[in-house]
Amino acid sequence: QVQLVESGGGSVQPGGSLRLSCAASGYTTSIYYMAWFRQAPGKEREGVAALYTGREVTKYADSVKGRFTISRDYIKGTVDLQMNSLKPADTAMYYCATREGRTLPGMLLAQESYEYWGQGTQVTVSS
Repeated sequence: QVQLVESGGGSVQPGGSLRLSCAASGYTTSIYYMAWFRQAPGKEREGVAALYTGREVTKYADSVKGRFTISRDYIKGTVDLQMNSLKPADTAMYYCATREGRTLPGMLLAQESYEYWGQGTQVTVSS
């Protein structure tokens, strides 16, 4: 069973940056999908960014394109989400999620595509 632990959340002023990390354990393969989701109070959970290690494919929600970058840190063994030019609208609980293997049952940024989830880390953007 894969376990995920997020870190790096916090409070930042608009225009600032944060870097979230997702540490995974229990993978049985080096081929997997990993995504970051977020959920603001009273709103549905939405996919923010995803990657597929099989082809080094990445995908971003339109709302974060050009500001957020998902990447693998091979030294730390994590999948990170670098968030720049943060806005108050980015305030949410951020979760990482993953599915092992080459097959994804849905879209890259769809919740139902992922099998394992972390507990979340809070990001607050406020002046």
